[in-house]
Amino acid sequence: MAKPIVAVVGRPNVGKSTLFNKLIGQRLSIVKDTPGVTRDRIFAACEWRGRSFMLADTGGIEPHSDDVILSQMRRQAQLAIEQADVIVLVTDLQSGVTANDADVAVMLQKSGKPIILCVNKCDRIGEPPAEFYEFYNLGLGDPIAVSSLHGTGTGDLLDAVFEYLPAEEEEEEEDDRIKVAVIGKPNAGKSSLINALAGEERSIVSDIAGTTRDAIDTEIDTTQGKFLLIDTAGLRRRSRVDDAIEKYSILRAEMAVERADVCVILIDGVEGFTEQDSKVAGIAHEKGKACIIAVNKWDAVEKNDRTMALMRKKLENDFSFMAYAPFAFISAKTGQRLDRLLELITYVNEQNATRISTGMLNDVLAQATVRVQPPTDRGKRLKIYYMTQPSTRPPTFVFFVNRAELFHFSYQRYLENQLRETFGLEGTPIRFIIRERGDNSGK
Repeated sequence: MAKPIVAVVGRPNVGKSTLFNKLIGQRLSIVKDTPGVTRDRIFAACEWRGRSFMLADTGGIEPHSDDVILSQMRRQAQLAIEQADVIVLVTDLQSGVTANDADVAVMLQKSGKPIILCVNKCDRIGEPPAEFYEFYNLGLGDPIAVSSLHGTGTGDLLDAVFEYLPAEEEEEEEDDRIKVAVIGKPNAGKSSLINALAGEERSIVSDIAGTTRDAIDTEIDTTQGKFLLIDTAGLRRRSRVDDAIEKYSILRAEMAVERADVCVILIDGVEGFTEQDSKVAGIAHEKGKACIIAVNKWDAVEKNDRTMALMRKKLENDFSFMAYAPFAFISAKTGQRLDRLLELITYVNEQNATRISTGMLNDVLAQATVRVQPPTDRGKRLKIYYMTQPSTRPPTFVFFVNRAELFHFSYQRYLENQLRETFGLEGTPIRFIIRERGDNSGK
């Protein structure tokens, strides 16, 4: 059974994200005293009194705004409300009851869902001030005084949530989903791809670069398998990032790569390769993740029968440092080759988790060293006694040798090619650790 969903909603800048982070016990949502920082729905697991549920943070609701981003934020909040089992309306003691609070309250009452009224920023200990009682005018019952900054009142709030959770049923085992981070420079189409794969408007899509600021999780079940898709803020060069929120977004995107099994590096097919694409890919490569290079907006590219081959050849040169990564030419807008992309994700995930027996490894090593002799230096030849694989994700191989300095990079590359030729290992980096006999540290 899916976990119940509790949506945290309210107008902008009332402290929803601070409260969200406090309740889940980690800094997941971006927090800053600027309206509109949280734009999409952010989900995280929360537990209280032995019950687990999903907490959803949402962008601030501006009921009457015509702004493109704010109107899409309102739509995202409405989707969260529709999916929620319980709604927590967050208000701000310091600003009192506003017209927007009243409009949001009316909107929530129409949903027919249980609503808990949270009055945030009650930071003083003791009885709440007189202003607290005006929140009864919203017609949502007894308000709960909370300080998301200090954590006071959060227990009472969670107790109220607990009372409204649907009856507990026997839960199924958690899905073993492939975690996929969609990364790339701003406006490459990451959110459009997530929405196309999920079949719903899961992430805000706009032609304004930087629309997505948080990393967002979406679960999908397909004939190709079960996936957890992580949409991320577009990665920019650090030297060009002046805004603090953008810096947080870069950190969040890097964290998303860290917890992913597979990284889909999205390239704008119309704009073509940029230096920033290389830097984005480098993050996934350095962290040892399975990778796919997906060329998006392929429907908008003017092409003939040679266009794809020429583009592939150019990208192979541009991404020469990760020649193992397969390419997918897709269109998030039309759905072109998205099934093929999911098949590739499953395949490279398996390759990243490949484990090879020591016997098979040393058979390949013996054949490779006979075919091409190990290098020599000043009359001393490299001797490779044996190799083994201690870990996966990425596949990591340890070579035991007589002298580590003789194991030149060119010969390592030769052996890597032999391993890939024999065992595949497509879509995944591999790591070599060189140890001299009697040496317990990798070199």
